[in-house]
Amino acid sequence: MIITLRQQRMRWAKRVLFILSAVLLGYVSVAFVQAKICRSKADDYLARQILQHSPYAEGEAAHEPAEGDILGRIEIPRLKLSAVILEGTQTRTLRLGAGHIGGTAFPGKPGNSAIAGHRDIFFRSLKGIHADDEIQLQTQGGSTRYFVVWVKVVAPEDVSILDPTDESELTLVTCYPFYFIGTAPKRFVVRAHQVAAAVLERAQVESAAQKAVPAILVSRGTQ
Repeated sequence: MIITLRQQRMRWAKRVLFILSAVLLGYVSVAFVQAKICRSKADDYLARQILQHSPYAEGEAAHEPAEGDILGRIEIPRLKLSAVILEGTQTRTLRLGAGHIGGTAFPGKPGNSAIAGHRDIFFRSLKGIHADDEIQLQTQGGSTRYFVVWVKVVAPEDVSILDPTDESELTLVTCYPFYFIGTAPKRFVVRAHQVAAAVLERAQVESAAQKAVPAILVSRGTQ
């Protein structure tokens, strides 16, 4: 049987593709396991800090966090998004979770807190985010809730999205388009405002009151 040069090239191409696929699968598997371990560590760390009433909850952090340090956890219930928040945006850091962008407010603190994440890992579901979606942050200082006010696409050099703000805000940044192959040319930005504790308390009271009305009507109807 005579094997032509074209057939030899096809065989080699298949082998190369198989090897590349195996390497990519191995990389993704390792990254997934590392992220899962990091999430478990973050949960334990936050639980310990909250129980110990860390001074970070009441004032400034006792020390500046180093690259990769655990700062908290971000969740967007409607999108089923959940990721650990780490300090910094280096390659390894963003492979394990979302990264706090240096120079911006710390998560859960007053000002504009900016967090970056990979579009093909933790922030993939941001493509479906809407105005008024709820974002929850869990840090050493406790839980903080935000609601999305706008979403837009900007150029990578547009750093105005990181400017300080007087109000407590949260800015999420990821590459765009979401399914672009290679280095994405744009940035997808989500801006959310923190909900004040007084507003939350009033909303909870109103919600409880609304639920109580039908119960009262039913009770009266059965008398």
